[in-house]
Amino acid sequence: MNRGFWDQLNKPIIGLSPMDGVTDAAFRYITDKYSQPDVLFTEFTSVEGIAAGADKLLSAFVYHKSPTPIVGQIFGSTPNDFYKSAFVLAELGFDGIDINMGCPDPHVAKKGGGAGLIKTPKLACEIIMATQKGTEDWASGIKIEKIGLPTTITNWIKNFKEKNNILTKNILLPVSVKTRIGYDEIVTESWIETLLSTNPANITLHGRTLKQLYSGEANWEEISKAAKLTKDTTTTLLGNGDIKSMEDAIEKISYYKTDGALIGRAAFGRPEIFSNKEIALNEKLKIAIEHCEAFENLTPELNFLSVRKHLAWYCKGFDNASDKRMALMMSTNSKEVRKIIESVIK
Repeated sequence: MNRGFWDQLNKPIIGLSPMDGVTDAAFRYITDKYSQPDVLFTEFTSVEGIAAGADKLLSAFVYHKSPTPIVGQIFGSTPNDFYKSAFVLAELGFDGIDINMGCPDPHVAKKGGGAGLIKTPKLACEIIMATQKGTEDWASGIKIEKIGLPTTITNWIKNFKEKNNILTKNILLPVSVKTRIGYDEIVTESWIETLLSTNPANITLHGRTLKQLYSGEANWEEISKAAKLTKDTTTTLLGNGDIKSMEDAIEKISYYKTDGALIGRAAFGRPEIFSNKEIALNEKLKIAIEHCEAFENLTPELNFLSVRKHLAWYCKGFDNASDKRMALMMSTNSKEVRKIIESVIK
């Protein structure tokens, strides 16, 4: 079993959790710059979409150069499309591949992807093994042009690599899984045992079922059960859910005996969170401007609308904050954001 970069990380491992619509290239860049988590994950991307030639989806795989390991996350329900997508992520120079088996979105789960895979354990194992096979075949020298991907995808990859001067070596990438403790009921132990049969490099476990979505409290007792199952294996186990700070993460890791944790929603508007330090308000607002500029530089093809929610998270804790947030929610580019924020910090 290949663990790749996971073996190079010091424990406890504390990283930024992948979040759809949030952990885009700019968000990862800013978080990495100001507090450098141990590992970063992209937003999840559909393997079926990739296999169908939807090159616009690949904007999720844009990344900044960094010594921090960056893992590309994918989702779906078709093993052969996972096989093909493994080539895509390897060719783009990612440090690892993560399979989403935890997304609660009904549009994903009802099609058999995300957390829906908890209900089809045999298929889940086939998907992991197909992804592993993809990384093995790519590392053995099989060319991406030979596996049946549409030219829209291979051309996008070629252009991205040339533009960003990315040179890849045929290194075997580790495959990991992010999932939940169950679908409509808790099945932690049987589910984790199923996943372990495929020897993933890492499992990240969110302490809620799909049915719970993000309501109630994350069940770290169930995460602890999973940690016991992985203890004598080569698979690491990270917990996820309701972590409020680095201090909170370290306490949970220590108490529940996991190898680490991923921080999710607590990172909203807090690029400093992994440093466990507070940033002064004016400095944070300046970072908000930088965040917008990074969004435009890294992903100029994306609609600026998607960065506005980040501005709302940054814009708190001062007089007339609500008025400024309202103005920021109408902004269409980083220059407008700068003008609004500089009226606050002067």
